[in-house]
Amino acid sequence: MTASNHERYSVEIEGGRSLNLVPSKNAEQLNEQQLVDYAELRRRFVKWLRERAKNPEKLEGYSDYTVYETAYKCARFDRWVWGEEKRYTHPPTTKHADRYIDDVVSYWDVGNSTKGKTEEALARYYRWLAETTHVDVWDHEQRFNSGGGDAPRDYLTRRERRLVRETALDAGGWKIPAIVCVSLDAALRPVEVARATTEWCDIVNAMLRIPREDSSKNTDNWRTSLTTRSATVLDHWLDERKTIEMYDGREELWLTREGSTYGSRSLARLLRRLCDQAGIDSGARSMTWYSLRHSTGTYMTAERDLAATKAQLRHQSAQTTLKYDQVPPDQRRDVLDKM
Repeated sequence: MTASNHERYSVEIEGGRSLNLVPSKNAEQLNEQQLVDYAELRRRFVKWLRERAKNPEKLEGYSDYTVYETAYKCARFDRWVWGEEKRYTHPPTTKHADRYIDDVVSYWDVGNSTKGKTEEALARYYRWLAETTHVDVWDHEQRFNSGGGDAPRDYLTRRERRLVRETALDAGGWKIPAIVCVSLDAALRPVEVARATTEWCDIVNAMLRIPREDSSKNTDNWRTSLTTRSATVLDHWLDERKTIEMYDGREELWLTREGSTYGSRSLARLLRRLCDQAGIDSGARSMTWYSLRHSTGTYMTAERDLAATKAQLRHQSAQTTLKYDQVPPDQRRDVLDKM
């Protein structure tokens, strides 16, 4: 890229630095027309990162440092996509992102923190793509902790699980208690909350029967256990649901007040509201609906084993389940004593 092109395809950021919208390694793979097209896409992405990506409702963006790091990590990902497809293409699909994490990032000879930051960068990228293109939301369960280590990033403690459950039961009606109790037991991903239908519910056997076509990232039908307490709450919700006109002719198990299915953001807002009402201090933790799922995986492994966790969380790969193998030394010592 020539000096004039560098100026043309760059934006000023803090500290007098400039962010090159199209890194030289990307530019080398593009003709003039492709370069112009890609630079415009990158300009829009960077603008979104700086102005609203962190909190769209408050029009709050990320720091220039985070924008800088995110932009370059995503450019590296784009180069990989072009190599895989043997051509310039945009937008990348969610399958590209899954393969990149599973087949490339996982094998980098770097710390888990670096891998985790790459996952976070791609998560931001796909939030932007979901807002501006036909690409679906990337339903990705982060594998690597950006703070180091490979344990689940942020999850509820046992006490916090109880408080969230109790606060949900005080919300009025049965919908919120059902969403929370079932999600705590079944470790539902956000996309599974959205896809859940009344046909999934097996109250008699206290389980969810998730068909293959609705299971996230899997090719099998799943039978996911519920506690009898949660099954009872769900049963009450099914009865209440029949009396709500909005659900007439609809199969979705849960709908928002606007009649749409729940998404990652609406569920995150719900969890944050419940945590605030329960007096739970999230501190520096990033509380999302996956925090429920990660807590279920962590304590299922502590109480049982990785096989039980893999089945309950519906993991296709055992490698994904390994991050929950973080049983504290004192608990492992208790097991040895019992042996």
